[in-house]
Amino acid sequence: MSRRVATSWSKQLPQGLHCRAGALSRVQAPAATSYHLQTSLLTPRIPSSPRPFSTSPALHKKSGKANLSHARSDSSPPVRDAHDSTPTDDAFDLSTMESQILKAIERLSHDLAELRSGGRLSPEGIEKLKVTLKTTGSAQGPKETHRVGDLAQVIPKGRVVSVVAGDEEYIKPLMTAIQASPYSLTPQQPKPDSPTTITVPIPPPTGESRKKALDAAKKAETTATQAVQNARAAHQKKLRALEVGKKVRPDDVNKAKKLMDETAKKGQEEVKHIVDGARKVLEST
Repeated sequence: MSRRVATSWSKQLPQGLHCRAGALSRVQAPAATSYHLQTSLLTPRIPSSPRPFSTSPALHKKSGKANLSHARSDSSPPVRDAHDSTPTDDAFDLSTMESQILKAIERLSHDLAELRSGGRLSPEGIEKLKVTLKTTGSAQGPKETHRVGDLAQVIPKGRVVSVVAGDEEYIKPLMTAIQASPYSLTPQQPKPDSPTTITVPIPPPTGESRKKALDAAKKAETTATQAVQNARAAHQKKLRALEVGKKVRPDDVNKAKKLMDETAKKGQEEVKHIVDGARKVLEST
């Protein structure tokens, strides 16, 4: 029966497309197979376990406003772990005050060191004297100004100071600068066995020079004492601002004030101790 149906269907084809019934019956099965193959090719394949594009694990927590506000992007600044100081920490932080007191004491010690030998002379005073040098190769050319300490070593030996020049050509300019100093000094010419050493005798202090040195020490003490008071006043002002703003508990404010007063007292005692020691030296010279 299949042969008759194939023959009948082939008669209805246009001319040029007729085929034998046997050939048509042989291609019917492959045609069906071809149809199924085309259907399978047109149908998209869905993998059984889809692989995500990103290798990062998926976040299952829903993003809300709170999460978005704390989200960090690549352009966000790095998070610092440093602990921010609290107002209470600022109240007890005396580093600035202590630094100012230390500077005042260092300045006091430096000023008193220059008053040794009754205020008449100290190695530091000679080192600060100005020396005028002519430029090399030009007698009428510009001149250079240097400190004695830049051209020579100043070595005190009792009532004598030795000025050791770095070069013999500095001897004459150094002697000129020492003679022109306000200390009434008389430098001696170098000896043949020490051609670069200038010997400078130190004149004994007079009553007038001793009094000037003591007055200068008293003035230096007043300056240092005032610096300690200013350091305390600056910290007290900060404590007052914290107290008025109610940023620190009253008990903590009182404790911070007590610590501030103790620090200022120690600074004043150190100033007095240094000045008393310098005064004894000045009075004994």
